[in-house]
Amino acid sequence: MKKLFAAAAMLIGLALPALAADPIEGLWRTAKDDNGNSGLIQVTTCGNAFCGTLIKAFGPDGAEMQSDNVGRQLIWDTVNKGDGLYRGKVYSPDRDKTYKSKLILSGNRLVVEGCVLGICREGGVWTKQ
Repeated sequence: MKKLFAAAAMLIGLALPALAADPIEGLWRTAKDDNGNSGLIQVTTCGNAFCGTLIKAFGPDGAEMQSDNVGRQLIWDTVNKGDGLYRGKVYSPDRDKTYKSKLILSGNRLVVEGCVLGICREGGVWTKQ
């Protein structure tokens, strides 16, 4: 009986890290875009990757505003490459473009960069909420 409990405890111990959330998961406030707008992105797991959906939009004055992009996935196919580096896709509403993304996580800060056709753009620093 002791062996059974020990085996069960070992299996539970092995499963716990898999159940822990990745540090990129959660709510992120974006940097202001070219129009001065920002947003609140909910990052979750989507299959074997991460995706982020815009759940609130804010105008240049910081007040919540209406946006056709609320509910839209702004990041997807994002994979943890290790050491705080994530790669995937990011959509920029202010430019209406999709970029290959490079996200660098450091604590509660996420540095966002994107490239399309060899042209790269800084997406600013997002902060975890």
